[in-house]
Amino acid sequence: MPEQFTAEKRPLNLGWLFEMAWRDSRKNRSRLLLFISSIIFGIAALVAIYSFGYNLKHDIDNQAATLIGADLTLSSNKAADTTIQPMLSTLGDRRSKELSFASMIYFPKGGGTRLVQVRALEGEFPYYGDLETAPTTASKDFRHAQKALVDQTLMLQFNVGVGDSIKVGNVTFLIAGKLNKAPGQTNISAGIAPIVYIPLQYMPQTGLLQRGSRINYNYYYKYDHEQDVSKLVKGLEPKFEKADLNYNTIETKKESTGRSFSDLTHFLSLVGFIALLLGCVGVASAIHIYIREKISSIAIMRCLGVRAREAFLIYLIQIIGIGLLGSIIGALLGSVVEHLLPFVFKDFLPITVSTFISWAAIGQGILLGVIISVLFALLPLIAIRNVSPLNTLRMSYENINLLRDPLRWLVYTLIIGFIMVFTWFQLSDWKGSLFFTIGILIAFLILTLIAKGLMKVAKLIIRNSWSYLWRQGFANLYRPNNQTVTLIVSIGLSTAFICTLFFIQSMLIRQVSITATANSANMILFDIQTAQKKGVDQLTAKQHLPVIQQVPIVTLRIQSINGKTEADIKTDTAKRKRDNGKWIYKNEFRATYRDTLLTSESVVDGKWQGHTNKTGAIPVSLEDRFAKREHIKIGDKMVFNVQGAQLQAVVTSTRTVKWNKMQTNFELVFPAEVLEDAPQFYAILTHVPSQKVSAAYQQAVVQQFPNVSVIDLGQILSVLDDLLDKVGDIIKFMGAFSILTGIVVLIASVRISKFQRIQESVLLRTMGASRKQILAISALEYFFLGALSALTGTLIAYTGSFLLAKYSFDIPFNADLLPASGIFATITLLTITIGLLNSRGILNKPPLEVLRSDV
Repeated sequence: MPEQFTAEKRPLNLGWLFEMAWRDSRKNRSRLLLFISSIIFGIAALVAIYSFGYNLKHDIDNQAATLIGADLTLSSNKAADTTIQPMLSTLGDRRSKELSFASMIYFPKGGGTRLVQVRALEGEFPYYGDLETAPTTASKDFRHAQKALVDQTLMLQFNVGVGDSIKVGNVTFLIAGKLNKAPGQTNISAGIAPIVYIPLQYMPQTGLLQRGSRINYNYYYKYDHEQDVSKLVKGLEPKFEKADLNYNTIETKKESTGRSFSDLTHFLSLVGFIALLLGCVGVASAIHIYIREKISSIAIMRCLGVRAREAFLIYLIQIIGIGLLGSIIGALLGSVVEHLLPFVFKDFLPITVSTFISWAAIGQGILLGVIISVLFALLPLIAIRNVSPLNTLRMSYENINLLRDPLRWLVYTLIIGFIMVFTWFQLSDWKGSLFFTIGILIAFLILTLIAKGLMKVAKLIIRNSWSYLWRQGFANLYRPNNQTVTLIVSIGLSTAFICTLFFIQSMLIRQVSITATANSANMILFDIQTAQKKGVDQLTAKQHLPVIQQVPIVTLRIQSINGKTEADIKTDTAKRKRDNGKWIYKNEFRATYRDTLLTSESVVDGKWQGHTNKTGAIPVSLEDRFAKREHIKIGDKMVFNVQGAQLQAVVTSTRTVKWNKMQTNFELVFPAEVLEDAPQFYAILTHVPSQKVSAAYQQAVVQQFPNVSVIDLGQILSVLDDLLDKVGDIIKFMGAFSILTGIVVLIASVRISKFQRIQESVLLRTMGASRKQILAISALEYFFLGALSALTGTLIAYTGSFLLAKYSFDIPFNADLLPASGIFATITLLTITIGLLNSRGILNKPPLEVLRSDV
C-alpha cells in the first residue's frame, strides 16, 4: 500500500519523460516525420501569406504618396460651381486639374477603334511618382502641345508607334509616347480600361462634353511647405460635402488601400488554413494508427509502474517535438514561397512589393503549427490514459477508445473553438467566423459520412462468386486498418476544391460566349444625343444591322424619400449611419421609361404599371436589391429632381434584374407617357455577325459621331476571359497548397497502410501466394481507394457548382467534365503507384526476413 501511494503521488520527472520520449522515438522518427509532414504545406502557405501581408502593408505605407500622386485630391461627377471656385484656388501651392471619362478613340493608321479611359490633364500632376513613359520625356512633352500618351497595350493591339496619330472626338493628336504605368494603375485596370492622356486645353474642341456624358472632375494639390493636410480637410469637410466633392489624402489612401489588401490577405489566409486543416486530418489518422501500434509498449510500461499520465506525456512530448520540426520546415518553405507571391499578384497590385523575411510571420506559423498539430493529435493520444497493464494480454484498442470519454469531447470543443478564433482574427466578424466554421464542419462531416457509406456498400455488394483477387482487394476497403475515411476526406476535399474552380470558370466563360454568338444584341451604342438618334439609326441600317432596341435615358437625382431630404438626414444620426451617409441623395441616377418589362426582369413585390393614370403620384419600379439596400418599400413616396423639375412618384413594384444579360438594365424604371419631354439621350442595341463587320461599324460610328461610345461584347469576352484566367491562376496557385497537402496525406496514409498490411501480405506469401497475386490485390485496393476519393471530391464539386450556378451566379448549369476527368485519373494513378511502390520491400524479401526486420 505505501509503495502504491508513492507511485501515484511521486512528482513528475520531466528529464526522465524527455529521455523516454527520445528513446521510444528512435525506431519511429522517420514515421513520425512522415505523419507530421501533412501540415508542412499548410504552414508554408500561411507563412508565405503572412509575410506577403506584412511586406505589403509596409510598402503601402511607404508608397501611398505615389498611389495618389498629390497631397490632396478632390473629385466630383460635376464641374465645381462658382461658389466653390474661390476656395479651390486657395488650396495647395501647386495645382492640377483632370477630366476623366470613357470615350471611343480612333487610330487613323489602321482604322481601329476602342473604348478607353480618356484623361484630359492640366498641370504638373503627378507630384509624387511619375507617368512612366517611353520615351521618358514624353510625360512632359505632351502637356503643352496637341499630343497624347497612349497605353502600351493599345499601341501593341493596334500596331501604332510614337509619331503616329490618334483621334479623340473631333481632335487628332500626335502620339508623343507609350504609357507604361500611371499612379495607382494596375495591369488588370490597364487591360479593362486602358488610359489615354491628352492636354486639358483641347477638351472643348473634342466635342465630347455632351448631355449625359459621365465625366469625373479631379483636382490635385501639392504643398511645398509643411502642412497638416488631414487637419486641413477635416475643417473643410462641411464645404466639401455641400459641393458634392469627395476628398482623398495620402493618409486616407493609405488606409483604404491597406484595408482592401488586408481583406485579400485575410481571405488567402483562410485558403491556407483550409490546407492546414486538411493536413491535420492526416495527422489525426496517422497518430491514431501510431498509438494503436504502441499499445503493447504502453502496457509494458504500465506493468513497470509508469503512470497513465506519464505515458500520455511521453507521447505528447514526441508529438510536440516532431510538430515543432514540421512547423519549422513549413515556415522555411513559406519564406521561399513568399518570394513568388508578388509575381503571382503583380497584375492586381498598384505598387511594388518587397520580399523581406518576416520573422513575425515565421513565429506565427511555427506557433500555429505546433498548436494545431497537438490539438488534432490529442484525439488519439487521450486513449493512452485508459491503457492498463492487462492490455499486455488483451490487445484491444477499440475497448480503450471510448466515445463517451469526456476528454474527447473537450478536445473536439477546443478544435472548434480554435478554428472560430483563428477565422475571427482573419474576418473580425463573429458571424462570419461562425459560418466559416460550420461550413468546414459540414464539409468534413459529409465526406466522412460518404466514406462510411461507401465502406458499408462495399461490404454488402461483395460476392463469393467473384475471383479471389477481386474479393481480397475489395474487402480491404472495410477491413480493420483500412484507410478509406482518411483518403476520402483529405483527397476528396482537395479534389472538390480544384474541380469547383474548373466548373465555375468554364461555365462563366461559356455563358458569355453563348450570349456573344446567339442571335441577340451583342453591341451597345450609348451617349446618343436626341439630334443624333435619326442619323445613328440610318448609319446602322446602311451597315445592314438591326436596331434591336432603342432606349431613352434620363439623368435625375433623388430629392426626398417619404418627405426625408438630404438636410433631414444630416440631423438623423441613426439613419445617416444606416444609409451610408447621404449617398442616395448625392448620386446621379440614370433611369428610363417604358410600358413593358424586359425578359431580364421579373416582379418581386407589388404590381408593375407600364402606364400612369395621370392622377396623383407617378408609379415607379425599383430594382429589388437597390430597394432593400436603401430600405425603400412598396408604397413609399419619392420626389425626383429631373434637370430642375420635380417629379412626385410612389413605389409600386420591385424587380429582379439579370445584370449579366446584354441589355440596358436600370435601377429606376418609370411608365410610359411621363419622361418623354425630359432632357434625355439614347442607347441603341444591335447585333453584329462578325469581328470584321463590328470593326467597320465602329469606325463609321466614331468618324461620324465621335461622342458616341460603343461597347462590343466580343471585346468584353476577351477582357473577361483574360481576367478570369488571371484570377484562376491565383486560385490554382493557392489551391496547389491544398492539392500538395492532399498528396502528402495520400502518401503518408498509403505508407501507413504498408505497416498495417504487412502481416497480411506475409501471411499470403507464406500460404503460397505469388508476387503477381499480391501485387494485383494491392493494385485493386489502391485503385478503389484512389478512385473513390477522387470520385467523391468530384461529386461534391459538381453539387457545389450546381448550387453556386443557380443561387449565386444565376447562370445555366453546364459543367465541363474534361478537367475533372483528368484530375480523377491523376489521383487514381498516383494512389496506385504509391501503393505498389510500398509493396516492393515486402515482395523482394523472404517472409521470415520481413517479419524479423524493423519495419
